[in-house]
Amino acid sequence: MVSASQKKTIHSLLSINLRKLTITPPNSNTSPPTDFDFSDVFGPTTPHPNQSQSPPSTSSSSSAAAASAFPMDPPVIHYRSHSFVGPSPRYNPAPSLPFQIQEADDESLEVEPEAAVVVVADDATGDGDKGKSLQVGFNNKIGPGDFEILRMIGQGAFGKVFQVRKKRGPIEGDGEGDGIYAMKVMRKDTIIKKNHVDYMKAERDILTKVVHPFIVQLRYSFQTKSKLYLILDFINGGHLFFHLYRQGIFSEDQARVYTAEIVCAVSHLHKCGIVHRDLKPENILMDADGHVMLTDFGLAKEIDESSRSNSMCGTTEYMAPEILLSKGHNKDADWWSVGVLLYEMLSGQPPFTHPNRKKLQERIIKEKIKLPPFLSTEVHSLLKGLLQKEPSKRLGSGAGGGDEIKRHKWFKSINWKKLEARELQPKFKPDVGGKECTANFDKCWTTMPAHDSPASTPTTGGHFQGYSYVAPNPWLSTG
Repeated sequence: MVSASQKKTIHSLLSINLRKLTITPPNSNTSPPTDFDFSDVFGPTTPHPNQSQSPPSTSSSSSAAAASAFPMDPPVIHYRSHSFVGPSPRYNPAPSLPFQIQEADDESLEVEPEAAVVVVADDATGDGDKGKSLQVGFNNKIGPGDFEILRMIGQGAFGKVFQVRKKRGPIEGDGEGDGIYAMKVMRKDTIIKKNHVDYMKAERDILTKVVHPFIVQLRYSFQTKSKLYLILDFINGGHLFFHLYRQGIFSEDQARVYTAEIVCAVSHLHKCGIVHRDLKPENILMDADGHVMLTDFGLAKEIDESSRSNSMCGTTEYMAPEILLSKGHNKDADWWSVGVLLYEMLSGQPPFTHPNRKKLQERIIKEKIKLPPFLSTEVHSLLKGLLQKEPSKRLGSGAGGGDEIKRHKWFKSINWKKLEARELQPKFKPDVGGKECTANFDKCWTTMPAHDSPASTPTTGGHFQGYSYVAPNPWLSTG
């Protein structure tokens, strides 16, 4: 049964394309024309299936002793390095639904029985469709050929990240902003070989559900026979890691704004039932205005309040004691990582360090935290609350969650409503020379050839069914 809001959406799509429809006169030298082809307006002639194609969701364990739902946990990261770059905040109008058909070739989109999935973010129509997936049955795909690769900006275990420009679509004025994005490309064969299929699907699913001013915004996801693609807004301020180690340490005033924005982002994730599990400076980006953006959801997981995960994942210096002890962890582990981040911003290094991994783990589990004497008593109090080794005693673990942290006296100068509206301006702004500027990214990547190299096609298929996604347009959320 199609709801009123879904009908309104489809009618809007039809009206936009009908206004653009032109009829080309037949050539007198050719045979008489047949019926006009309206497939670009009304979709394919073969009716689309009515069954729901909701994105797959990850399951969570039902008790502390339950094993992880994934077939194999990701390896622990023992050495720090720049991660995949993430996007900028979702304040430019989202791109419109694509209507062009991708030509078939060896790297073409797989033919899947799925429509473009649009997630309705707000129930502005009053029809109760908030958060629901709306499928539009157009046989049109978006793929790698719709993006011009400008330069390489990162590389990870499963592939590369490029700065790209979206080629102009068939609909003028489709609200694509500056058209500059980060394109994360991952090899299917490597993902399948390392048993990370569920993690890659979970990352895509989580990104489609989260909209927040300080969290990565996914614009598109699609696949070819050999690769997965995530198209994210490009942010050119660089990693927080980059600026932290260039400055040495941040002042308390500077760190307070960054930490407050991170707390807002993590609180929103937790309210959505998501734990990030890999919070560190390399996974926090800075935009041109100096605001932080949380990115890289490759280890994130959906988990309910009563569940625990036994996965051994993350970067050792930022891992909570309960993860290292394999006691089972939940959202409280993220607040430990926030405490480590704050400590590092103010002192220049994490609270527990050691070149030997085993001894580092022992320090995190057993050693008492040493607070730098030059810091204020208020931030000492906050650090003690966040870096409690017992999860149940950790600040943020109570029923109030992130609100407990927001009420701490170190944040008394923060107006949280203005902060979430991006009205509190950070004192530091990165040096950015235009929309395409990559000066704040490591030259070891930006000087490499910008080439999306070929990859082998997995012999087994069906792992990534339902991967395609298009971010909702403003008219889907505002009416």
